[in-house]
Amino acid sequence: MVNPYIRNRKIFTLYALLWGIIAAAHFSIVVFALGVNLTFAAIEAVVFNTMYLAIGVSLWYTASYNSIENYSPAKIVTNHFSAAVITSALWVGGSYFLLTSLIISDKPYKDLLYHSIIWRFLIGILFYSVITAINYVIIYYNSFQNKLLREAELNTYVKEAELKSLKYQINPHFIFNSLNSISSLTMTNPDKAREMTIKLSQFLRSTLSKNEKQKSRLTEEIANAKLYLEIEKVRFEERLEFEETIEKYCSEIEVPSMILQPLFENAVKHGVYESIDKVVISLKCSLEKEYLRLTVTNNFDPESVSSKGEGIGLKNIKSRLKLIYNQENLLVSKKENNRFTVDIFIPLPQRKVENE
Repeated sequence: MVNPYIRNRKIFTLYALLWGIIAAAHFSIVVFALGVNLTFAAIEAVVFNTMYLAIGVSLWYTASYNSIENYSPAKIVTNHFSAAVITSALWVGGSYFLLTSLIISDKPYKDLLYHSIIWRFLIGILFYSVITAINYVIIYYNSFQNKLLREAELNTYVKEAELKSLKYQINPHFIFNSLNSISSLTMTNPDKAREMTIKLSQFLRSTLSKNEKQKSRLTEEIANAKLYLEIEKVRFEERLEFEETIEKYCSEIEVPSMILQPLFENAVKHGVYESIDKVVISLKCSLEKEYLRLTVTNNFDPESVSSKGEGIGLKNIKSRLKLIYNQENLLVSKKENNRFTVDIFIPLPQRKVENE
């Protein structure tokens, strides 16, 4: 683990500033409590505190090495107690040697310094304890942040995998239905089968070109879904009709990719396929408070329509909406007066909501 006192300039500056404050307090105590002259007190404060400032930086490695993952609590306490004693002894001994042998030759001051070695030694242990405690806080805070980051990345990967899995369910399902339609037309109307095959290839080309995109503009989704309806209209002709009502500002809003096509597929499957009358599929888009509301409606024959309930399309959309927006009930469906309606609510970007 990289030493933050070395890696991060801001942390080192704060650390050095803290030792500056300690040095000022040291100077004041020596002058006013022990009666040492100002020059000797200033030199002593600089020597003692500069030395522990340097020692304190290296204590990061002691804390990193003595982690709960490597040793038992008893072993950690024993290691730190031994390190505290050795560190404090080196600190006091080194500072005493520098002051008495190399800098200050005044005998009264040397005697005072000698008789204060014990309490200076105890202060050194206190310094060690405080710095080590701070280091452990930094270590475990960084570990906690890294853990949160890893979990967030893992959740993102899982979420993307689920979204791709759901999205990739759409094409095989649609292709299966389209190929069935083409197969039925090859014998009865080869020209329509050929036209449907061309439109299917255009649709798949459009889909594959944005297969990695999780979101796209509503205009693109509508164009893609209408291309699907054109494919089906080759077979059903006048029995299939499409209407759209798109309010201003809706078109440029981003929605999940391939969110409309399963709704149209559902309408064709349970409406047009099961009815001999004309089926009108309508799409409406409006802004409602903090949501973009997409409504797809189709009429159906109540005597012929399947009663199996929601198929893979609606379940797929519900799952994708929940994964993307982390909200429940963004899809609501109902059958009423021989009409089937699906409402999708897309949460609007905050800026869009504020502008309304």
